Amino acid sequence: MFQTVYDVIVVGAGHAGSEAAAAAANMGSSTLLVTMNLQNIAQMSCNPAMGGIAKGQIVREIDALGGYSGLVSDTSAIQFKMLNKSKGPAMWSPRVQSDRMMFAEHWRLRLEATKNLDFYQEMVSGLIVENKKAVGVRTSLGLEIKGKSVILTNGTFLNGLIHIGDKQMGGGRSGERASKGITEELVQLGFEAGRMKTGTPPRVDGRSLDYSRMIEQPGDDIPAKFSYLDETSPLKKQRSCYMTYTSPEVHDHLKEGFERSPMFNGRIKSIGPRYCPSIEDKINRFADKDRHQLFIEPEGWKTVEMYVNGFSTSLPEDVQYKALKSVAGFENVKFFRPGYAIEYDYFPPTQLKHTLETKLVDGLYFAGQINGTTGYEEAGSQGLMAGINAALKVQEKQEFVLKRSEAYIGVLIDDLITKGTEEPYRMFTSRAEYRTLLRQDNADFRLTKKSFDIGLASEKRLRKMEEKKEKSMAFVNFLKETSLDPGEANAVLVEKNSSPMKQSDKIFKVFARPNITMEDVRNFSGVNEFIVKHDLNQEELEQTEIQVKYSGYIEKEKNNADKLHRLEGIKIPSEFDYSKIKSMSYEAREKLRKVKPTSVSQASRISGVSPNDISVLLVYMGR
Repeated sequence: MFQTVYDVIVVGAGHAGSEAAAAAANMGSSTLLVTMNLQNIAQMSCNPAMGGIAKGQIVREIDALGGYSGLVSDTSAIQFKMLNKSKGPAMWSPRVQSDRMMFAEHWRLRLEATKNLDFYQEMVSGLIVENKKAVGVRTSLGLEIKGKSVILTNGTFLNGLIHIGDKQMGGGRSGERASKGITEELVQLGFEAGRMKTGTPPRVDGRSLDYSRMIEQPGDDIPAKFSYLDETSPLKKQRSCYMTYTSPEVHDHLKEGFERSPMFNGRIKSIGPRYCPSIEDKINRFADKDRHQLFIEPEGWKTVEMYVNGFSTSLPEDVQYKALKSVAGFENVKFFRPGYAIEYDYFPPTQLKHTLETKLVDGLYFAGQINGTTGYEEAGSQGLMAGINAALKVQEKQEFVLKRSEAYIGVLIDDLITKGTEEPYRMFTSRAEYRTLLRQDNADFRLTKKSFDIGLASEKRLRKMEEKKEKSMAFVNFLKETSLDPGEANAVLVEKNSSPMKQSDKIFKVFARPNITMEDVRNFSGVNEFIVKHDLNQEELEQTEIQVKYSGYIEKEKNNADKLHRLEGIKIPSEFDYSKIKSMSYEAREKLRKVKPTSVSQASRISGVSPNDISVLLVYMGR
C-alpha cells in the first residue's frame, strides 16, 4: 500500500504541512502528506487573506526560498494592498485578499504536480518511536507507515474543542473532527503540553448588507504581487472590502450575553491571541472606546459569503446575531454561520532546536500552531523550515538555520525556541532588531542564493534574482559616479524646498535628500537614458531608490548585525553543565539548562539571563 520507508512523513495539510511537504519533496526526499480530509488542503480557516504587517515580509521570504505561498496568493488574489506606504520601506508590507476556494484548489494542484510527493487521507493517531527516534506514524485504522522523519503540523486539531456560548463540541475546525491520541503519546514521551485558544467571526450573506452605509476599501491603484517570479502577474481587476463600526448599542447587546460567554464564565481557561482579541474581549478591556472598526471582506470573486473581520466571538449565536443587526449596514443581515472559539493543544517551543526538530525525539519536527503561533504566514514559514531540515537530515547534510539578521523567519523561530510563548505568537516588525535589512523588497537578495545552495530554489529563480541585483547596483554605481552641476539641479531643488547646490556634486548625494524622488532624478541629464538603455523595471527602480535613500541606515544595521554574529560564533556544547557556574544567578542556570542554547548570542536573548550572567559564562568558557 505504501512504499517501504518514506524519507519524510508530514502530518496535517494546513499551511505548515503544505509548505513542509512541498519543500521536502522538491529537495528530492520521498514524502508522504497525511491529512484527515484531502478536500481541505491549505484551508483558510479564518480570514481569507495573506500578508499584512510583518506577515507580508514572511510570505515574500517563503517565496524567495522556493516555497509556494506567494505563488498561490498571487493566483488566487482578489485585492492587493501595500500597507504602511506612508512610512519608510522597512515598514512596507504586502497583503492580498484571497478567493478562499481558489486558494485551496491552487495549493492542492501545485502539490499534486510536485514530484516525490504522495498523499493519504486518514487520521494519524500516534507515532512510532524507537530508541528515542521517530520512525513512522500509526493511523486510526491501525496502519503503520514507516518514515525516516516525521513532521507534525496539527494546527488546532489536537484535542480541539469548539465553543459557541454555552455549547461545546469536539472539532479542529467547524464541521471537522478533532485529532485524538497524539498529545497523550507525546506527553508519555516526556513532552510538556499546554492549551491555547483562538477564534473566528461569523460569516454572513453579502446580499443582505447595505454597503452604502459603509466605507469602501479598494485595492491599490497600481497593484503589485507577492512572488518574485514572472510566473504570476499583478491583478488587472480587484474586489473592494468595506469598513464599518460597532456602536454603544452594539456593545450593550454583546454585554447581555457575557454571563453565557465561555470566556467570562470560566469554561475557556486557555489564553487567546493578545493582538487579535474577540469582540467581547475588546469591549471589556477597552471600555472607554464607544466603537471598534469592522472590515467586511469578500470570501472570493463570485461567492456572496463575507468575512466580518474584527468581530471574532464565542458568544451565543442569538447574541451575535442581535448585536450584528445593530451595526451600520447590517440591519438586514443573514448568517451563513456564527463565530466560535476553539481550544487546542500546543507544545511549548522551547522543547525544539532551531531546525524545529524536537530535543527529546530524533527526527521528529513540529511546525505551525502546535508550536504556539497564530497566522497562516507564521505557520507556512515554520513548515517550510521543518521540511527543509527534515530533508537535509535524511540526506545527511548540514542543517539550515536563518539568523535574526537574515530573515523574519529567523526572528520568529529564534523567539519561539529561546523565549517560548504562553499566548498565540504573532509576528510584528517591532520584533525584529534589523528590520531595515529585512525588507519585503529584498527577501530574494537575502535568501534565494542560500536556498539554491541547499537544493530548493531553482536556477531560474536564482538567475532572476542575480539579474535584478546586478541591474539595480549598476544604476546605484552610475548615480555615485555621475556629476550634476548646480544649473541643472537647482530648478528642481528649489521647487522641492531643498537647499540649492553651490557646486557640482554626484547625483547619488542629491537623490539621497529626503524630498527628492525618482521622478525628479529622471529629469537630470543621462539618468533616463541609462534607465531605458538597461531596461530597468519598476522593481529594479524601487530597489535602487531604497539603496540610495537608506544607505546610511542599512550600513549601520549591517555593522550591528556583524557584532551579534561574533557572539553567534561562540558555540556552547549541548552537554554543557551550567550547575558548575556558581557565580551565575540561579534563575539563569535554570533557564539555560532548560533551553540549552547553542550559542552565547542565543543565551543572551533568554528571559532571565542578565548581561552579567553572560559575562560569567564567557569567562567560564575561557573567552
